[in-house]
Amino acid sequence: MPTGHDLSGLMKFLGRDEWQGCFNEVFDDHFGPVLEACEMEFEDLAGIVSDDWAMTLWGCAFEDFLTQEFDGQPANIVDDYVKRRGWKESAQSRAYMLALRTSVMSLYEVSNVVPGQSLVARDLIRGGEPVTVSEGTATKTLKQWDRIAARIVPVMGKNILAGGVLPFTPQATESLFDGLRTTFGKKKTKKLPALNDEELQAMASLFTLSWLFDTLDRVMRGPLLQNNDGDEIVFHNVRFPLASGVAPQDIASRLSRIPGMLQESEKFWSWMEEVPQGRDKPKTAGATTVDTLMDSGSNVIGNAELKDRFLHLSTNSAARAKNGTDLIRQVLGDLVRTPLTEIRTVEQMMAERPGRHTQTPSSSISSEIAEETIHQFLDRHYLDTLDQPVAMLGNKTPRQAARTPAGRQKTADWLKYLENQTAKQPDPNHPMATYSFEWIWKELGLRDLHR
Repeated sequence: MPTGHDLSGLMKFLGRDEWQGCFNEVFDDHFGPVLEACEMEFEDLAGIVSDDWAMTLWGCAFEDFLTQEFDGQPANIVDDYVKRRGWKESAQSRAYMLALRTSVMSLYEVSNVVPGQSLVARDLIRGGEPVTVSEGTATKTLKQWDRIAARIVPVMGKNILAGGVLPFTPQATESLFDGLRTTFGKKKTKKLPALNDEELQAMASLFTLSWLFDTLDRVMRGPLLQNNDGDEIVFHNVRFPLASGVAPQDIASRLSRIPGMLQESEKFWSWMEEVPQGRDKPKTAGATTVDTLMDSGSNVIGNAELKDRFLHLSTNSAARAKNGTDLIRQVLGDLVRTPLTEIRTVEQMMAERPGRHTQTPSSSISSEIAEETIHQFLDRHYLDTLDQPVAMLGNKTPRQAARTPAGRQKTADWLKYLENQTAKQPDPNHPMATYSFEWIWKELGLRDLHR
């Protein structure tokens, strides 16, 4: 719970017989479906999502309980506690309890984060003007355009976050919105129903369940990475031994026959994708797409390199490795012998990387020059992207989508997603993390939606 807003007395009061049964009902609303589906107890969650997240989840149910009224007198635990024990509490703690009493859980989009001080939150369900929130802890980890499920409560002239704050992924967000549309009879539209505070307050458990199902799914499956073809990322290094007497120039002259094989240097080739831009490709829901793009936007699907009497073909999937192997054997024939294939998963690659303390700088290039170079590359990349079909925009280009009212909002959401992912670089000083998308908002005429 927030520092300076002590609820320990209220939590002890929860142990009274008249309130324990009521709390169990609310607790079951928040966790029953998940615990039943996974055949586990609440205590088991800590081993999966961590002790801290388990406590945050419990706090979400507790805060919901504080808002509810039950049969009998007194009907609400906050009213009962303040009447009986309120004199023991500080004015600030008492004001915080009463604010929680009428609070509503909603989904907010975060912007203008000042670490250790404040953030601006825009309600994605009820709408309205964004509000400034005084917050010291969460602002140290939140990034621009993050989405959080939270209760924003006014206490002594300031808006603050209650303790139950849950970060929402795009998948958890869609699950939540689907639940709201289904509950309020809006299944066949993407537009959210207009909800008043009382209706949204009654849906508090849906926020917990949406977050939990999404988190458990990702934790139990592990992160799924795929390339632009929809193939799972598994790194393949196919080594073709050169036949006796074969010279590098013999290999080079034949490799050029492979469609998309672009020679970058005397002994290195980039294997480019030879398909029309904007082609629909299979994608796995919730997967992260990883691939390499050239300045032109063309997709690199592999590399070939001559090294130590071997031709090395490197790709990031089994399908690409097989296709590349077949093409190389077809054009090189008896210039190479039977290849050997080394396969490594993402986990193995990460495990093989040396720790930061053992690494030495691979280049003497200054950080300023590196940042300028990367920013120039990103400028060119995104300038090309503005005229390329984007899946999130219904395979329209950003320029096309930004011409209609509905497309403007979709394009703004796409830009926010790009900014949010860029801001999540582990090193805040990395050139990727410092890149500004301001020019793209201006280029597309969307600056009024940058809020």
